[in-house]
Amino acid sequence: MEQHRLLIYILLAIVVTNLIRVTPMVLIKGEIQNRFIRSFLYYVPYVTLAVMTFPDMILATPTPLPGIIALIAGLVAAWFRLGLLPVAAICCFIAYLLI
Repeated sequence: MEQHRLLIYILLAIVVTNLIRVTPMVLIKGEIQNRFIRSFLYYVPYVTLAVMTFPDMILATPTPLPGIIALIAGLVAAWFRLGLLPVAAICCFIAYLLI
């Protein structure tokens, strides 16, 4: 009985995941002209990454202070247009020094 329920849950997850991916392709035929929607869709991946990353940056250290300082250093490095790898390296190095 438990294996039957597990298979139902897996199939439900497959259906929901595919509906999320297929529905926009079915409903939207041409190019999106609305500037607001285009801007919204452009920034969705960045916001999703930020929401998943920022809390862990602060909570990954034994105390929040080194994570916060590393986050601020990363923001400053990104402000000066350093790439993803240098910003990540700076954040890791600063957090490592402060632990």
